[in-house]
Amino acid sequence: MGVIEFELTRTVAARIDAVFARLADIEGYNEWMPGKGSMLRRTTQTSPGAPAVGTTFLDDTSFGPTPGEIAEFQPPHTLVYHWWDKTKAGKLKLEGWPAYRLEDAGDETTLVHHHAEVRTYGMYRLATPFLRRIAMKERSATLVALAASFEPRGPAVG
Repeated sequence: MGVIEFELTRTVAARIDAVFARLADIEGYNEWMPGKGSMLRRTTQTSPGAPAVGTTFLDDTSFGPTPGEIAEFQPPHTLVYHWWDKTKAGKLKLEGWPAYRLEDAGDETTLVHHHAEVRTYGMYRLATPFLRRIAMKERSATLVALAASFEPRGPAVG
């Protein structure tokens, strides 16, 4: 097994409860994630109800469909997703845990500690260094888009 693990931190100009709600809203990612610079094309919640531990989703990515679930849910401080990719025979190729630990930074700002862990299995271990670069780019794009989603938008021009 290969392991990729890193942490990114970003300050977001919004209250902690608003940041947590945005990160927990699975289909809301479709509104604020960038169309370019991310491998995520669309995400869909596949189980009914409000987000909670066990809520399932399907990410449509540039690498294909990737199922997942919420693994940890403790508003407004901790949110951990778990996703996986399997071979046609059902063996794990990759799995990951994007985790968010939120800290109230005062003045209606939130410090987002984003811990990412990806594990590679079988022959996919050989791709671990390449996948590390992809994971860092994707997780960075997510944090930039999250912060930008709270920035005021100017009037439409046209």
